[in-house]
Amino acid sequence: MELLWLAISTIAIGVFGCVAWFWGSNWVLDAIYPPRGPRAGDNIRKAGQIRPWLFLGPAILFLGMYLVYPVIDSLWRSLHNSDGSRFVGMSNYVWAVGDGKFRESMLNNMLWLLVVPALSTLFGLVAAQLTDRLKWGNIGKSLIFMPMAISFVGAGVIWKFIYEYRAADETQIGLLNWIVTKFGGDPQIWLTLIPWNNFFLMIVLVWIQTGFAMVILSAALRGIPEETIEAAILDGASPLQVFFKIKVPQIMGTIAVVWTTITIVVLKVFDIVFVMTNGQWGTQVLANLMYDWMFRGTPDYGRGSAIAMVLMILVTPIMVWNIYNARKEVR
Repeated sequence: MELLWLAISTIAIGVFGCVAWFWGSNWVLDAIYPPRGPRAGDNIRKAGQIRPWLFLGPAILFLGMYLVYPVIDSLWRSLHNSDGSRFVGMSNYVWAVGDGKFRESMLNNMLWLLVVPALSTLFGLVAAQLTDRLKWGNIGKSLIFMPMAISFVGAGVIWKFIYEYRAADETQIGLLNWIVTKFGGDPQIWLTLIPWNNFFLMIVLVWIQTGFAMVILSAALRGIPEETIEAAILDGASPLQVFFKIKVPQIMGTIAVVWTTITIVVLKVFDIVFVMTNGQWGTQVLANLMYDWMFRGTPDYGRGSAIAMVLMILVTPIMVWNIYNARKEVR
């Protein structure tokens, strides 16, 4: 109950603070540059130039505090030893290149990048096309989108139960092993089967992100002019030809945005791996490795920060390209 009241009060204070800032900054600006009198035109022009910065000011301030400063601090820490007492230059990055776990994490992240965005976008596109053609399509969309409402930790716990293992002489509580034993097979410890365990973890993120891809791509499909589809049908195009040669090319920009958005999520994947395997049995990823160095055992802030910077370097170009494409779509 205390947490509920804390959440409610935080929301109330935030909303009240925004309203107060909006009203107060407008009042002060109008007092300095009154929109009346002999200089009304000049005052309105000056106030119009300042007003957007008054509204953007708090956002810029907080973004600087919570985004820019941590990046600078992480870069500085990555150039120092474990407790930040001695400057070591690029030593932490040299260590990362030669560390087996770091190389394993990089390879696993690359594998996630190849599999998850491709499958999520493909399944989302297929789901968007099929649900738009069915009477109960909205119900189907709701069911497919529902995993998006679950946290990554919650999804990891759910799927860990699906992969749960019990000895052959015990009742299987894991859905997958229950199915296997019903068909006469032996139960498996799925999350320890290298390298297949990585794919078992990827399924969880595909399950979550398919709903996101479906919603975005469904909106894009509905925005395709009906005239082009009708013209293709009149020319004798089959449903598959209409889909692949008419619809898909026209939403390729949206597909690229969805793909790159999921790519950014994949590069930062942490919760699923942490909950289900904690990076064991060859499933380590960069974010989980960073957490291990930063917060487990004796913290090494230098190495943890170096891994964080590598992760940021990998994410930044994709994010910039995604923003560029999104703006191009708007234009």
